Amino acid sequence: MSQPVISVTGLGKRYYLSHEKRSDTLRDTLAQKIRQFGRRLAGGGAGPEGEEFWALRDISFDVNQGDVIGIVGRNGAGKSTLLKILSRITEPTTGRAVIRGRVASLLEVGTGFHPELSGRENIYLNGAILGMMRAEITRKFDEIVAFAQVEKFLDTQVKHYSSGMYVRLAFAVAAHLEPEILIVDEVLAVGDIAFQKKCLGKMESIARREGRTVIFVSHNLSALRQLCPVSLLLKDGRVEAQGPTPAVLNTYARGAEMSGAARPLAPTPDLLHRGYLLSVDLQRTDGRTLVVARVGEPWQVKVRLRLCRPMTHFVAAVGLVTNEGVGLQTVWSEPRDLPAGDYEYTFVQQTVALAAGSYGIVVGLSENDQGFQQEERLRLEITGEEPIGYYGATSGYGLVLNSMRVTMTPCP
Repeated sequence: MSQPVISVTGLGKRYYLSHEKRSDTLRDTLAQKIRQFGRRLAGGGAGPEGEEFWALRDISFDVNQGDVIGIVGRNGAGKSTLLKILSRITEPTTGRAVIRGRVASLLEVGTGFHPELSGRENIYLNGAILGMMRAEITRKFDEIVAFAQVEKFLDTQVKHYSSGMYVRLAFAVAAHLEPEILIVDEVLAVGDIAFQKKCLGKMESIARREGRTVIFVSHNLSALRQLCPVSLLLKDGRVEAQGPTPAVLNTYARGAEMSGAARPLAPTPDLLHRGYLLSVDLQRTDGRTLVVARVGEPWQVKVRLRLCRPMTHFVAAVGLVTNEGVGLQTVWSEPRDLPAGDYEYTFVQQTVALAAGSYGIVVGLSENDQGFQQEERLRLEITGEEPIGYYGATSGYGLVLNSMRVTMTPCP
């Protein structure tokens, strides 16, 4: 039996979070450095002014040639740290990761590109970094340019590219220069829907037709189900589940729903004389907490708020945004003159079928058309797996206004 192309054993990555006070004078800076040096000599590590943080701990798994593995987890679970270790960008603190083969990584917009060089020059630069000869890069050059659709800007410095152009060219280079292992982070979300589908098709082709290995991190659960037979779930830097993708995503969804309710929101001092959000919850229409929904499935946002004084033309609003902050949907309550007190607003989504993906939920408060609080505290994951079959409207990626039913109830 052949060896795995990636073998990860007992992998851990530790960071020290500094709590040193800022030094405003040269004397304070020197004194701080002397204290740090003294703690190191004494074997005190981070010492009392630092905090030990393990981004990854005891990670073990194998990936064979031709495997397509998905990695999923909430923000801060350790996904990006793991990919940086596999891409040889950073070293592990404990354990080891053995990589057998040439790796191409797409971890963030602009990775591996020099902003002062043109698109043409960066293609050759990236190929050289991957260890390819100039003749090999030239043979693939036209195919890369055609896939990225940047012909008009090929001789323009990439610092003038939009984030979408960056990603198109970076993915085209990474996918076409024949790496044995392709590692792709959530960066593809920057591209438009058509390009995302094109990239998923290319990754599928790389794995199934060319026998190469793909590691794919995404919050798009539908894309993971489509592309990855096997997935890995990270939680708090540890492997919580691994195996067939449907089972792993079910575990992720159950855990997300158990922890998905919003924590109470603490108001800033400037809001104490006006009003502020008390809590925001994402729910099914029966009141159960929701994080993962199917395309077309109804859901609701429940907002509790406190008005510290009477308000005229008060409005509560809920909006949905993409990972890049692009607004897709905004809903306002009916303007009301309200006395001071606590209120509960419920925004029920029944008619708009958003595409599968990950969305941020933004809640805002305003008086007389002047906003005074806006918070993004929750995320909604929508999967295209087994849609329930009704679509009152389709949002696409345009702006949808006032498409929810909104009710308001004073709280006792």
